[in-house]
Amino acid sequence: MKIVISDEIRQAAPAYMTLVMEADVLNIPSPDALWAEIEQFADEYRASTELSQVNKRPGIASTRAAYKALGKDPNRYRPSNESMGRRLVKGMELYCIDALVDLVNLLSLKSGYSIGGFDRDKISGDTLTLGVGREGEPYEGIGRGELNIAGLPVFRDAVGGVGTPTSDNERTKMDLDTRHIVITIHQFAEDMPLDRTEQLARRLLEDYASATNITSRIIKAS
Repeated sequence: MKIVISDEIRQAAPAYMTLVMEADVLNIPSPDALWAEIEQFADEYRASTELSQVNKRPGIASTRAAYKALGKDPNRYRPSNESMGRRLVKGMELYCIDALVDLVNLLSLKSGYSIGGFDRDKISGDTLTLGVGREGEPYEGIGRGELNIAGLPVFRDAVGGVGTPTSDNERTKMDLDTRHIVITIHQFAEDMPLDRTEQLARRLLEDYASATNITSRIIKAS
């Protein structure tokens, strides 16, 4: 998969970089061991984090700053990991979907980064380009319906948007039939070092999605 970062993103967030991972996988209903990891982290997160602190984490704060630079209100369109963190602190459970979705959510919460997880076979073409959403651009967020992505960073394939740090698109979402994945980890400022993030991602993918042929690379805006 070729990754291109547009000049719009380079100008608004020159420190941006993305860790891109691809793998062959076997998706299954979320196993008990994975859910136990999620619940353990959730308990630790609730014990150590106040609601007002969630958006202060470097990975989240820098994503919100990028939204503001692009003209998007981050309080109306929160980065996905901020939304999950707020949900945990409020005493709510995360949704249990399947192994791939749930391990990506755990990776996002632990690393501090918003993460796109895509079914490679649903992506049109061989290139993902990170640009900025336009007014009126069609985009169906997973579980959210039509989403106004104007001013959001958005990865596009040959057809249109597939993922933003707020929500991925229904068109390319992972499901139990997914056998090949692409993961994009958005770093607007460092939180968990990307080498550790990559190691954690590999471990989760191997343990819970029988991942093979895992590749990774970092693409920088500048």
